[in-house]
Amino acid sequence: MTPNFANRTIWTGDNLDVMRGMNSDSVDLIYLDPPFNSGKQWSAPIGSEAAGAAFKDTWSLSDVNLVEHGAIKEKNAALGSVIDAAGLAHGKPMQSYLIYMGIRMLEMQRLLKPTASIYLHCDPTASAWLRTAMDAVFGKDCFRNEIVWSYEKWTNSTRAFQKNHDVILFYAHKDSTFNKLYGPLTDRQRQLIQRGYNDGSRAGKQIVRIYNRDADAVKARLAQWEREGRAIYDVQPPQGKAISAVWPLSLLNGASKERTGYPTQKPLTLLERIVAASSTPGDMVLDPFCGCATACVAAEKLDRQWVGIDVSALAYNLVQQRLAREVNVGSRETPRLTGWDVTHRDDVPQRTDLGDIPPYNSQENRERLYGRQGGYCNGCEHHFPPRNLTIDHIVPRSRGGSHHVDNLQLLCGACNSAKGAGTQEALIAKLVETGVRG
Repeated sequence: MTPNFANRTIWTGDNLDVMRGMNSDSVDLIYLDPPFNSGKQWSAPIGSEAAGAAFKDTWSLSDVNLVEHGAIKEKNAALGSVIDAAGLAHGKPMQSYLIYMGIRMLEMQRLLKPTASIYLHCDPTASAWLRTAMDAVFGKDCFRNEIVWSYEKWTNSTRAFQKNHDVILFYAHKDSTFNKLYGPLTDRQRQLIQRGYNDGSRAGKQIVRIYNRDADAVKARLAQWEREGRAIYDVQPPQGKAISAVWPLSLLNGASKERTGYPTQKPLTLLERIVAASSTPGDMVLDPFCGCATACVAAEKLDRQWVGIDVSALAYNLVQQRLAREVNVGSRETPRLTGWDVTHRDDVPQRTDLGDIPPYNSQENRERLYGRQGGYCNGCEHHFPPRNLTIDHIVPRSRGGSHHVDNLQLLCGACNSAKGAGTQEALIAKLVETGVRG
């Protein structure tokens, strides 16, 4: 499906609203580095490029959470059960966190093309629950790897081993892009390239593998090998060992040129590896928690298209600075102008992939909704004749909702007034709180 958004776009706002407004099947790769449920308050140092960036990674269960949980259960019963289990086994903060993540996972699943992949970055705090939630949303058969990013870091642990790793959950559809990546050459492989060939045998037949046809040793022996009837293979130079799911990549240190001061910044080498493995030039990469935009920079360096979403407008400023410095090879003091237009949006896109939709307030929609709801208000759940019910959006247009009938409902006048421009979840929470709805 054609995206209804431009390449090199940074949105400021709630990623749930923005993703709701994006066309289905429009993204080739999603990387997300969301809050980890760490229980911490994060902020960037004063004077750094990211100064002012801050977020609270603590969670508590509210009425709105519980209503969103109900909405999740209607869409994906398995995910709802995972969230229930998390509340029982791990407590209400984890339940609240998974509701927040789960409702966004459902949108990400809709956005991914049939050939797409998703990488969710987390740490051991919630990785087990997030993997179970990902199984529920994307399917256990789409699980590819639990990648362990290991790094050197001193943690003052006296009752356990040092906690020096993050987890990246990699899920992909059956026909997804995957480019096998290799590490550096071994000493033996370097020797073979210098020598130019390697003698061997397979099933009793002599084999010569050619690593450098122009090497003097090869030139002198080609005729002899052919006379002897050996099988000669002209192959590319040998590659290093295929990369495993354990990635020993260093953290950014204070002197790194990449360092922006953003509190949870990840190294560019990490994101370049993900983008290189699961996309091809021209593919669309989405980072819905883009922060200091490392995934966007990696995508640009590797000739992919990209879009990012963050609650802070700083993400737009940071990606501009980093593209100038790290892609155009400028410096912190004298960054080069990119010459590219990075779009900054704070609106919500409107979907263009829903086909011909009847007018919002059409009689066709009214009759269909009245039959679907059995004449009951979708707020207070009281029965009314058709004339007393009003068509309303479940998810407001301002938060990514469409005019499609699946996003419409009938409300009585009182509930429609109480909801206003808010969400259905907030309306239900209010009705429960006031005793109007059980």
